Amino acid sequence: MNCKKLISFCFLVFTTICSYADDGYRLWLKYDLIKDAGKREAYARSAQFIAVSGNSPVLKAASDELKNGLQGLLGKSVPVLANAGNRTGGIILAVTNTGLPTLNAEGYQIKSQSNNIVISGKTESAVLYGAFALLRQLQTLQPMANLALTSSPKVRYRMLNHWDNPNATIERGYAGESLWKWYELPERLDPRYRDYARANASLGINATVVNNVNASSRFLTTEYLHKVAALAGVFRQYGIRVYLSIYFPAPKTIGGLKTADPLDPEVRKWWADKTKEIYSLIPDFGGFLVKANSEGEPGPQDYGRNHADGANMLAEALKPYDGIVLWRAFVYKADPKADRFKAALEEFGDLDGKFDKKVIVQVKNGPIDFQPREPFSPLFGKMPKTPLAVEFQITQEYLGFATHMVYEAPLFKECLESDTYAKGKGTTVAKVVDGSAFGYELTAMAGVANTGSDRNWTGHPMAQANWYAFGRLAWDHTLSSEAIANEWVTMTLTTEPKAVKPITDMMLKSRDIYVNYNTPMGLSRPWTGVHFAPEPWQNRSPRPDWTAVYYHRADSVGIGFDRTAKGSDALSQYAPAVQQQWNNPETCPLPYLLWFHHVAWTKKLSTGRSLWDELCTHFYTGADSVIWMQKQWNQVKNEIDPETYTNVAARLQTQHKEAIWWRDAWVLYLQEYARQPIPASYKKPDRTLDDVKKLVDVYLMR
Repeated sequence: MNCKKLISFCFLVFTTICSYADDGYRLWLKYDLIKDAGKREAYARSAQFIAVSGNSPVLKAASDELKNGLQGLLGKSVPVLANAGNRTGGIILAVTNTGLPTLNAEGYQIKSQSNNIVISGKTESAVLYGAFALLRQLQTLQPMANLALTSSPKVRYRMLNHWDNPNATIERGYAGESLWKWYELPERLDPRYRDYARANASLGINATVVNNVNASSRFLTTEYLHKVAALAGVFRQYGIRVYLSIYFPAPKTIGGLKTADPLDPEVRKWWADKTKEIYSLIPDFGGFLVKANSEGEPGPQDYGRNHADGANMLAEALKPYDGIVLWRAFVYKADPKADRFKAALEEFGDLDGKFDKKVIVQVKNGPIDFQPREPFSPLFGKMPKTPLAVEFQITQEYLGFATHMVYEAPLFKECLESDTYAKGKGTTVAKVVDGSAFGYELTAMAGVANTGSDRNWTGHPMAQANWYAFGRLAWDHTLSSEAIANEWVTMTLTTEPKAVKPITDMMLKSRDIYVNYNTPMGLSRPWTGVHFAPEPWQNRSPRPDWTAVYYHRADSVGIGFDRTAKGSDALSQYAPAVQQQWNNPETCPLPYLLWFHHVAWTKKLSTGRSLWDELCTHFYTGADSVIWMQKQWNQVKNEIDPETYTNVAARLQTQHKEAIWWRDAWVLYLQEYARQPIPASYKKPDRTLDDVKKLVDVYLMR
């Protein structure tokens, strides 16, 4: 065997061995050798070289990714050339405005042309996204012949929100500590920053907010701006801009002013000067994200001003630059007589059209707080003159943290495909967010990140799929949950069809399974402050809407929150056509029944069961369905990496144990009000309600 063949043979052996030692670090960018020799050879004929004109950081990132990806997938080194010349059988990267009339600035085209594959776009970032798309084509074993793929992102700002703190903790983080090692920056750049950027760029994510919305003013100090600038330097080559969450009173806390009043001239000057300093260090700085006058956070209302006053002050500071303000609409007061459901529209509805053109109002997908299932926020469709971004939570604050497997794409899609009827039938939340409904020029979709310092990034290996799903939907919200799951499984776990299907089936059903044992039929928030342990009896808090009983309102008659005209009248915030869907308890879909109605325990439902029996059915079948998930996972044991298999299998065991915990807590607690027997087909809990309460107390370490 000659030297060249020996090297090739050793490389094949090495890549084969590495493919069976997967700790999850590579995410979906696993460029393992394609097992099918026929496909591999066919792909190789179309990838004999990579030609890229120019050596900018972004184009270099694109060519490097292609080179590394092809080497792993095809088992051969592919040279990178300055230009193709007369060569054929290669991949050409081209920034051009020619022949791409339907693409926006970040859209790409991948086309077979003159026996080459040409990846083109109007900007360097577009070409980078196209390079990742071509690799995805290979990873999912799609045809490479006669390619004609075009794709443009449907929203302009596709953003991760990191709730990371200066002390390395992450609010609602379940995968270790923060990715950002502030104590090492700016001198040392952890290699993980680049891999984080690669993963985001592969999905088309182009923006990241590096710190918590419950912000520390420390991030606006010169010391920390140099640290943020170092991160921006890494992310820039992957088309990602850095944003900062700001602490509204920063002019007082670090600026020495006596006030943070947004209409005060000195305050406005302070923000203008601070913004100028930021751009001197980070020329492509993205802008500010703001949580103000919410959950104790200071804001413009402290000075008798409104949200538009605060946002517009920051927009004024950003006027000389290409940056924006994202002002969160997660605002609610501690009013015992109010319905928190209504708070966002009550605060923001009258401000429509009063925000600066640089401002986007960022709205959580539902009206309460990232619940396992919520109706869409009534703000969508109610602010036609103000760009609205949708904010999803990728991290599983209310979805079982890192021990429960919940694939979130169906949750995201449920919101995006909801019809607001704001301009008649078909005005979906997605069309509001992407600007097509009201002609918004600024469009954004944000996801609260689930990353951390754990080697596999997300704690639960399957939670990587939620980061992936958010990115893919932020790029194109028309993609189906199933298509995204298939992509992720094939790229991350296995290409074996007999394994892909059961894993995908399990993922697609996982969210409804979780809802069934956790908060079925429109129940919500039976948690304490940690948002994990079941505590539906919890009734003491500094404010009523931080108790569990505020939401479910169980009594001797029934359960549920009456939001019709006879109750809080929250339903009136929706368009008439939406109200019609949910207003009548006889026809309201069961998933939303208790969101909008207080229903008698003995009420017979469309299923033929009483409300009590129906609730029991959900709690029991939900917990039992985790056993089905375990069986699905057991089927694929021999087709995926052993370390990944063992990790997920153990977590599914924990999930089943905790699902039973949830089931027992709900059933035993609600039975005291319903005074109905558990249906005979279900086994009574082995423990008492007092036993469950003690278990919760131990968990919470009271």
